[in-house]
Amino acid sequence: MFTSLDVFKLAHAMASHAGQRQALVAQNVANSDTPGYRARDLPAFAETYQSPSFATRLIATRDSHLFGQSQGQQPRAIETPGPASANGNTVTIESQMLQAVDVKRQHDRAMAIYKSSLTILRSSISRQS
Repeated sequence: MFTSLDVFKLAHAMASHAGQRQALVAQNVANSDTPGYRARDLPAFAETYQSPSFATRLIATRDSHLFGQSQGQQPRAIETPGPASANGNTVTIESQMLQAVDVKRQHDRAMAIYKSSLTILRSSISRQS
């Protein structure tokens, strides 16, 4: 009955995507004074999830794993457009703050989906007993 629970895979993928985006925000802020540094971000989760390269299968961490995918299937960071400062840097702290808030909302949404699905699963299991 509970052989494939894709909603948990979706919530995990969304939370992982938010974590990767948060790491990029931190990297952008850390390099806000680096000459020539270009601000980076990931494509939106909806685009990443719908792309043909995205899969909700297991990921192989070693070559000896069967049926797993290599780590190369993760979304690639893209440069975010924006005006460059005199030293060629495109990071603005204000935009990174807004992006960090957006990432937090995405992560909170993923956790809400996970918790809600877990509650539904628990109540369906308890009613079968």
